[in-house]
Amino acid sequence: MVSAPRSTARRGRPPKSLTAPQNSGRTQRPGTQRAAAKEATRLKLIEATIDSIAHSGFADTTLAKVSEGAGLSRGIVNFHFTSKDALLVETLTHLADEYTGFWKAAVEKAGSDPAARLSAIIDAEFHPTVCNRKKIAVWYAFWGEARSRPTYLDVCERQDRELLETVQALCAELVVQGGYETVEAEDVATGLMALTDGLWLDLLLTPTRFDRNGARRVCMAFLTGMFPRHFPSTGAAVPAA
Repeated sequence: MVSAPRSTARRGRPPKSLTAPQNSGRTQRPGTQRAAAKEATRLKLIEATIDSIAHSGFADTTLAKVSEGAGLSRGIVNFHFTSKDALLVETLTHLADEYTGFWKAAVEKAGSDPAARLSAIIDAEFHPTVCNRKKIAVWYAFWGEARSRPTYLDVCERQDRELLETVQALCAELVVQGGYETVEAEDVATGLMALTDGLWLDLLLTPTRFDRNGARRVCMAFLTGMFPRHFPSTGAAVPAA
């Protein structure tokens, strides 16, 4: 008599031949899902912080108000951020990364021509994604605190320095291409950045009079004065020959 083969299945699990077919579709691992959920919650808290600072200012922005604005418990806030200062630093870093990533993407998309790249930076400066009254109010709040907060100052200076160096390098290329012997690239870059800062302030203080297209025209007129062969009076960048 031949005995039946012994089942190799573990207790509580049917033999392999009887198990349901494995799902061939890719599924997200539990660890990845948890990380994604954690990041989504973190961003929700940062957005609530931006809303609170824009509406109430620094002093009246508290962890309790942020949790209420995000629709989350105070315990969730404390889990992600150990203090109000930690939350504020993360909020500033988020804004800086968003802003820098936005203009860098615009420059990359513009190609290799320095005039087109400079024009793309101006377009990015006044795009509603980064240039809106709420975010500008928060930027000015952080700038106001930066003098006495080294961490804030470091984030702001690092972001400003990277943009200024990029604009200056592009201006230097235009000086060589166009033979603008009397133009100093550093001065043009500093002037252009000061101009965009002032126009951002206009949006914050006089939003009903602010015009994005008008702000862009002001910047392009400045570049026309500096690099007339690359930026005609129409405001469009002329590619290098």
